Amino acid sequence: MSGTLFVVSTPIGNLGDVTHRAVEVLSSVAAVLAEDTRHSRRLLEAYDVKTPMLAYHEHNEARMTPVLVERLQGGESFALVSDAGTPLLSDPGARLVTAAIDAGVPVSAVPGASALLAALVSAGLDATRFTFYGFLARKGRERRA
Repeated sequence: MSGTLFVVSTPIGNLGDVTHRAVEVLSSVAAVLAEDTRHSRRLLEAYDVKTPMLAYHEHNEARMTPVLVERLQGGESFALVSDAGTPLLSDPGARLVTAAIDAGVPVSAVPGASALLAALVSAGLDATRFTFYGFLARKGRERRA
């Protein structure tokens, strides 16, 4: 029987925004797959989660994905997290989720903080319908364009 890949949303800025279910999942899996282990370590330490972490980011996802899928098929479960918010929304993870689904591994979302939705509901805009094209560039010429 295969394990499960949990896609876990993490707080955007306030560690108190993490859900109870997220802490339970982070505590119960074989490893937490983190975009930046130094950043994610603060969250795990805040909730006394002792689960080991593995780096999973844009620079190693092509190499790591087949290894992780094999481990998932072997019965291990993993929690995929990004630095803040929901993985896959302008963050790495789509390759792993797709590979897990293609291999017949269950994927389960653990909802929580979302920078996209936080921005939408605090902007005073009509949120009945919206389209997301991605986040603005962080700085410089790209952001001005």
